Amino acid sequence: MKRLIALLAASTSLAGPLAAQDLEVDELTFGFIKLTDMAPLAVAYELGYFEDEGLFVSLEAQANWRVLLDGVIDGTLDGAHMLAGQPIAATIGYGTEAHIVTPFSMDLNGNGITVSNEVWEMMKPNIPVDADGKVQHPISAEALKPVVQKFKAEGKPFNMGTVFPVSTHNYELRYWLASGGIHPGFYSPNDVSGQIMADALLSVTPPPQMPATLEAGTIYGYCVGEPWNQQAVFKGIGVPVITDYEIWKNNPEKVFGITAQFAEENPNTTLALTKALIRAAEWLDANDNANRPEAVEILARPEYVGADAEVIANSMTGTFEYEKGDKREVPDFNVFFRYNATYPYYSDAVWYLTQMRRWGQITDTKPDEWYAEVASKVYRPDLYLKAARALVDAGQADEADFPWDTDGYREATAEFIDEVSFDGRTPNAYLSQFPIGLKTGETVSESGVTGG
Repeated sequence: MKRLIALLAASTSLAGPLAAQDLEVDELTFGFIKLTDMAPLAVAYELGYFEDEGLFVSLEAQANWRVLLDGVIDGTLDGAHMLAGQPIAATIGYGTEAHIVTPFSMDLNGNGITVSNEVWEMMKPNIPVDADGKVQHPISAEALKPVVQKFKAEGKPFNMGTVFPVSTHNYELRYWLASGGIHPGFYSPNDVSGQIMADALLSVTPPPQMPATLEAGTIYGYCVGEPWNQQAVFKGIGVPVITDYEIWKNNPEKVFGITAQFAEENPNTTLALTKALIRAAEWLDANDNANRPEAVEILARPEYVGADAEVIANSMTGTFEYEKGDKREVPDFNVFFRYNATYPYYSDAVWYLTQMRRWGQITDTKPDEWYAEVASKVYRPDLYLKAARALVDAGQADEADFPWDTDGYREATAEFIDEVSFDGRTPNAYLSQFPIGLKTGETVSESGVTGG
């Protein structure tokens, strides 16, 4: 039926400025992981935005991030909901080598760090409370440091989970730990565990498996996207201690990734899919999130996230529950369009590159110009703005909603938990500010850090 509607729309010129016959390819398969931030894909499909562009799209959940990336590279998938670090890492040849680009940033914020009930009870004496006895947020990793030290003194590894070596979650968890004086470990060319010199040992667990892994005692905490932090609360097995919004206010999260070859060979199709995704993101944030309850109903379906609607709504509708019963207003926990969330800023790519360098995934010091060059290879605001212009010209979007005059870099900000200032134009100066992390000239081997 969806295919029939799309064909009829194309034949009657209802598909917008691009007629269906102008599309280089119109049957597409997109991959995603079962997380709430895949929402723009689900919404674009369910509300017919892909159909409006003459696209016949199939959405397929993937087992994990590596399978998803491989699918885009080998052409099994035409594009995918991706960790922002994946296109960047692939393009510089860390792990899998392939030129992946993004014309569309999918969201801001959306992650949290959860610890087991046992660890939470050990942390609580170290956390300030307000006049009503409620825990004060944001919670610093300094409250966790004595717990990690106790485990270490008893000869027990303090294991934590993250979703992928180049995920936002990995870098946010490392950032939070290091800001509290807990070393999260380095990578080296011959040791990609990321546990060299580590106080807390980070390892990979797929997002939907995080709560069960925590409950089994294999890990004592994790960083993941929703709904898997709130799932721990509902199951009574863990406590989210901080959101990524509190680690870095309005941080970039997922992107939509396609190969550079796909974008080059299929410019009209790339334009069409980007238009559909922009419309979906705008719908998700429209009228002060008025559409979020409907979005929750869509995401709860088994073919998308497949978690209970009540669990998904706990964060998607402007609140976030920390300790059981401690639900607080967090209206920007999930942002899909506000604050130019969909624009692929070069500075966002630069931040991910700085974290790769900070922890040894980028082995050697690079000049600032290298960071800018890589960012411009991967993040494609030119493609984004072309799609935005087409939507404005068609009366489907407002001119004022897009950053037409930006140079691709956000203004410098110190809205991090440690108040360190980040300017994407000066990545090496940014890296020099951290007490924990590689400095200019330093490299990592299995025996530790040398040089500098």
